[in-house]
Amino acid sequence: MKLNLKNPIVFFDLETTGINIVSDRIVEISYLKVHPNGDEESKTKRINPEMPIPPQSTQIHGITDEDVKDAPTFRTIAKSLASQIEGCDLAGYNSNRFDIPLLAEEFLRAGVDIDLMKRKFVDVQTIFHKKEQRTLAAASKFYCDVDLENAHSAEADTKATYEVLKAQLDRYPDLKNDIAFLSEYSSYTNNVDFAGRIVYNEKKQEVINFGKYKGRLVEDILREDPGYYSWIIQGDFTLHTKKVFTNIKLRSAFNK
Repeated sequence: MKLNLKNPIVFFDLETTGINIVSDRIVEISYLKVHPNGDEESKTKRINPEMPIPPQSTQIHGITDEDVKDAPTFRTIAKSLASQIEGCDLAGYNSNRFDIPLLAEEFLRAGVDIDLMKRKFVDVQTIFHKKEQRTLAAASKFYCDVDLENAHSAEADTKATYEVLKAQLDRYPDLKNDIAFLSEYSSYTNNVDFAGRIVYNEKKQEVINFGKYKGRLVEDILREDPGYYSWIIQGDFTLHTKKVFTNIKLRSAFNK
């Protein structure tokens, strides 16, 4: 089934040094950009993460320090990449929990101001898990009857994710061919920050989603416990989480 698009949508996949959104870095990015008229363009880029790639990560994606020693750093490609995805919705496999938060961190570290939160996100893994509870390789076999070769290659995973989403639309009549619907369906929580440390409640108010203040309004905690903000800023949280806390703090001060 052809996707019904109002905006271009970028299917993408990252290979990384690890799975820690705060400390790990991208070593390869591949994207497939699908336009509303059906035109497609794809690109794969190796990236020097400016840190050693752990052997256990190399075992998964096959990328070594030698492979990326002469590759550009993310900072050098950040602006051109941002221009490619500006105004596009985003899709991936486990992208809401990992790829999008990590990509946002890399943009923030590079000083590139792109507000990904304005876009719609479609996580094909979430749709798959809600419907069938399996992996990308199993999804490719189940929906497309294709054995996924070169799994954990960013390019192969990106193309497989795109094909699986189209097949999911063919298989499930209740899935609307509409990116806004798919974005909402493939989200488990209504996150304010990518890491899900802050979420919206039913009144669209920002509440803390972890720790001793879980369920409390962010504005209330920042007012009642002044040291909490410093703990967040100095702690092992993502740059985007810290940015969101800062924005709420500044907004609260301005509205006094």
